[in-house]
Amino acid sequence: MRTPVDPRLLMNPVHLLSLGFGSGLTPRAPGTAGTLVAIPVYLLLIELSPIAYLLLSLFLLYIGIHLCQATARRLGVHDHPAIVWDEIVGYLLTMVAVPFDWVWIVAGFVLFRLFDVWKPWPIGFLDRRVSGGIGIMLDDLLAAVYASIVLQLIIYLTGGAL
Repeated sequence: MRTPVDPRLLMNPVHLLSLGFGSGLTPRAPGTAGTLVAIPVYLLLIELSPIAYLLLSLFLLYIGIHLCQATARRLGVHDHPAIVWDEIVGYLLTMVAVPFDWVWIVAGFVLFRLFDVWKPWPIGFLDRRVSGGIGIMLDDLLAAVYASIVLQLIIYLTGGAL
């Protein structure tokens, strides 16, 4: 049973962001809900140059360390399931240099969720040992790296057409 989250936390901009604009408050699969919220964010950013997109995503990763740490401290639980900023940023990082097409948007979503839930080495190892905002963001960063590698390999092998 997870610790319930008071929805009034969403009135604080820090918690609003770390809780994925409220998506993290869903009773089932809040990480998946947070990743779904990342898709419209991705669509807003897709017109940026690849370098600008990457730099903005890395900036969001950096501020996520502080956002997630503040919310974890407020909730008194390290990496509470309602904290989904890490999923949002993880998805954005997965989608760096991916062709714009709904097939790739869905493939990136599925691959990121797969690696985020599965947590292959060293993701699970680090997830259990690194605490604070860095720990919250780190496992999703690594899941994004794994998902991105697989996604880029599929894009390369298919010539970008599925």
